[in-house]
This record gives sequence, structure tokens and C-alpha cells, in this order.
Amino acid sequence: MVAKATSQPEGSPRPEEDPNERARDRTPGRGSLPANLARVNAAARRSRQTQFTALLHHVDEGALSRAFHRQLRAASAGVDGVTVEEYAQNLEHNLRELCDRLHSGRYRPQPVRRTYIPKADGGRRPLGVPALEDKIVQGAVAEVLSAIYEVDFLGFSYGFRPGRSPHNALDALHTALMT
Repeated sequence: MVAKATSQPEGSPRPEEDPNERARDRTPGRGSLPANLARVNAAARRSRQTQFTALLHHVDEGALSRAFHRQLRAASAGVDGVTVEEYAQNLEHNLRELCDRLHSGRYRPQPVRRTYIPKADGGRRPLGVPALEDKIVQGAVAEVLSAIYEVDFLGFSYGFRPGRSPHNALDALHTALMT
């Protein structure tokens, strides 16, 4: 019986085929956390029974800035009509003002713009488009909560985790099977 020749699969090259890629673990690690979130992460790691009761002080200007820089530049504007480029023109002032509103209790999220996307079966899928400031706040809060809940995941868990994708899962599976 003659072995059937197969073509090279699409996508990124396998780790062992890329000479420029440095050796790495089978599962990607989380990037370095800011010092305050590293302490929160360490407390969550020490005891699963730890209850965190005051986390808003971790949503500071630095967290809001990191969340802003994770926004896609081509993202659509929300109900307020503000784009990423417009918000970035006076970024420091805008983030400082947003942080002040958050900590003083004056921040109120904008209503979400509802859009419907047609589906193949003729139905429509609802899609909510939040305002840019709401996306920034959501990103900063998610960063704080990820520092807590990330310790509950196993190293081979890839779904909906920061810095992980289906491609990472496939690469790890390939490495595990071939070594």
C-alpha cells in the first residue's frame, strides 16, 4: 500500500517548523500582571475561599488606559457617537475624568445600541453596541476579575481566556501528540 501524499495544512507553521520561534511551554502563560493585580492574583492563588469585597480601587487610570489601548481602532461608535480616535485626542484628561466619575459614583453606563444581524435561516441575531467609555470600563473590570478567576482554570483550558485562542489550543495539542 502506498502512503497518500497530503498537502500542507493552512494556518501558522507548527512550532517545530519555525526556526525563529523560541522554546515555550505547551500552554501559553498569562502576560505579566501589574503589581496591584499580581497581589490580588497571589491572594486568590493562596486560598480559593478568599472573598474579595473591595476591588474598585484597582480600576484606576492605569487600568482604564490599558483597557483603552486594547480597543480596536476600527470599532464602531456606540450610542454617544464617540470613536476611538476622537477619545484619544485628549486621552489623559478623558481617562482622569472617567476615573473620577467611577470612584465618586457619578458614572452611569450609556444605553446599548441594539442592532440586528440577519442569519442564514432568515432569522435575526441581536447585537448590542455599547458606548466607548462603557467598553473601557468593562475591559478594566474584566482585567481585575481575570486576576482572581484565572487561578481556577487549568493550564490546558483555552476557551475565552486572555491571550489564548483556538490556534494556541491546536498548537498545544499538536505538540502534545507529536512529542
